[in-house]
Amino acid sequence: MTKHILGFDPGMGAIKLYSGGGSVELPSQVAVSAGPRLMVAAGLRLSRKHVTEVEIPQGKFLVGSGAHNHGQPVENLDYDRLTGSPEMHALFYGALSQYQDLPDSLDTVVVGLPLETLSGEDARRNASAVRRWLKGKHTWTVDGEPREVEIKDVMITPQPVGALFDYVLDEDANFVPGRKKALLAEVGVVSIGFNTIELLVIRNRTPADRLTAGRTLGVRRLLELADGEGVYTLGELDDLLRRGRLDIRNALSVWEREVMGAIEKKWARAYRKFEKVIIVGGGAVLLQNALINRFGGKAFVPENPVIATARGLYKIGAMKARKR
Repeated sequence: MTKHILGFDPGMGAIKLYSGGGSVELPSQVAVSAGPRLMVAAGLRLSRKHVTEVEIPQGKFLVGSGAHNHGQPVENLDYDRLTGSPEMHALFYGALSQYQDLPDSLDTVVVGLPLETLSGEDARRNASAVRRWLKGKHTWTVDGEPREVEIKDVMITPQPVGALFDYVLDEDANFVPGRKKALLAEVGVVSIGFNTIELLVIRNRTPADRLTAGRTLGVRRLLELADGEGVYTLGELDDLLRRGRLDIRNALSVWEREVMGAIEKKWARAYRKFEKVIIVGGGAVLLQNALINRFGGKAFVPENPVIATARGLYKIGAMKARKR
């Protein structure tokens, strides 16, 4: 019997999903919908071509690239967003709706959460809240079309763990020849997302707390440096960056030094004993050359580092489903 597994990386910059049906990346722009009308001014017609309207009990929301141009922006970037806020529901449903053959039920959704949410006194509460809003039956409307899915089980793990299993497992959740030893050795993961950079070191399948940390120095910091006067919303800046229309030449060098400084402070020369340093996330694309130069032959950048975490989360679920 086929098991339907979904890897879910709820990033602050984009929602990433991965399943047997492929990958989905939806920019995490959310706005309260003002209705389906098109605005016309001075002969210009503003299209909502790339924006999806999602209706849930809490209201109607626009999601996707350009959503902030067509409604009231919602930019809640604290971690409570991950535990089931209305905008997270809307983003998740908007991303799920991109699957043409979405099954009626998902056996397991494997969620990757930032390290900060899974450490400290609130770790158990955060994990429970995520399970609570995801598990069960979901109904919503996307662009006027009713949709529904039932999620039977939810697994939660730190986001960087997804990157590690993306490295050691192939698409069929079998070990890649020569890479299984990484689970018994010491491996570093550098995950540069929208909100944070996360450093995770795993030694014999156990996190090395001394070398593991998260800092709010993700791509968001680059965007704030590029827009020193605060003219744009973060969603608008992210959209400009994706389209290559944001001047980041000066900001990039400052941000690069900040990120490399944070890595140096935490790892110093410890990385020399690592089997590999796996580099993932949207920021990995921007800083790839600097990171490869820093870690030399130990650096590994996967194919499509943006989706790598969600892909690894899917592989974890597929591997566990096969063992049951």
